[in-house]
Amino acid sequence: MKLRCERDTLVDALMTAGRAVSGRGGQLPVLSGLHLVLTGDQLVVTGSDLELTIARTLLVNGERDGSAVVPAKLLSDVVRSLEPGGIELDFGEIDLAIRGGRSEFSIRTIPTDEFPKLAEATGAEISIEAGSFVNALRQVVPAASGDDSRPILTGVLLTATDDGLRLVATDSYRLAVADLPGSSVLEAGQSVLVPSRALGEVRRMVGDANEIQLRLGESEAAFAVEGLVVTTRLIDGDFPKYQGLIPTDQSNQLDVNREAMLDAVKRVRLLAQESTPLRLVMSDDGLEIVAITQDVGEGHETVDAGYTGTELTVAFNPQFLLDGLDVAPGEIVSLQTQDSLKPAVLRSPDDPNFLYLLMPVRVP
Repeated sequence: MKLRCERDTLVDALMTAGRAVSGRGGQLPVLSGLHLVLTGDQLVVTGSDLELTIARTLLVNGERDGSAVVPAKLLSDVVRSLEPGGIELDFGEIDLAIRGGRSEFSIRTIPTDEFPKLAEATGAEISIEAGSFVNALRQVVPAASGDDSRPILTGVLLTATDDGLRLVATDSYRLAVADLPGSSVLEAGQSVLVPSRALGEVRRMVGDANEIQLRLGESEAAFAVEGLVVTTRLIDGDFPKYQGLIPTDQSNQLDVNREAMLDAVKRVRLLAQESTPLRLVMSDDGLEIVAITQDVGEGHETVDAGYTGTELTVAFNPQFLLDGLDVAPGEIVSLQTQDSLKPAVLRSPDDPNFLYLLMPVRVP
């Protein structure tokens, strides 16, 4: 296999596919490498850990077809270190020669026949409007759990609704919901649980594309955009019955400028150390944000806000509150509460399809 291409183009492909490369090299060393396949002038670079696969296709000047597996990090580091401009990759039986500018490197390759055959999603191709889907991912993915010991909660539920698609994620401390009316991606009553890690890569890859192509198989899903394909194994299991967690009657409501509250929370949380929660003191006078950490100090800031209901102090994990404020659409956000221990709901008057539920933290 032999080819020529621009350094920056190849670096982008190597870095993109490399995000799926396995960290479990001791169990299956070949998964620490990138699989490169050249056919004519088309090079496909693939990285995988068997759960997530990222394949990037790019146009190069191909001279000799073939395939190889090369250690991902070393290849990326070497190519990135070369001077900008054209480079040459020449694969021998056991080594890859890389030439660029006055530099030349030789890297030992991994036997290609050791690279596993990767699963593919075989369902019909469906188009999704990219902008609204990526915005929904932005709102929902941060609420998914990062704890692999609870795999169900590391996924994002995609479920059909009467008028479109709903995305839901929870880590049991917060819950995010985003509706996409008019997006008929799933059949009536159908739901799939997609790993949040894969959807994070989908969000990253879209760029300025107008559409995402989706294929759903029995146990895999594939998302494709302009020469880039993210394939992931679906999570098998029952997502929590989240509907009963969403309060239907909240007697208190705080309406506040999102940016003003976001900035204030960022400042005050500097004093919320050692897992100290942030207190929100809500009254007719507006909002006061408070952090008190014993033997460290205190932070207080008032924010102009409209409030209806009884005076209430409620405390939240500062990062979870920031995450909700950061993804909420619109200029104004509404925080709806019942009391200091029941779930609070963050909504946007500008977008009824967004919901972010937060569990309060008990404080003295």
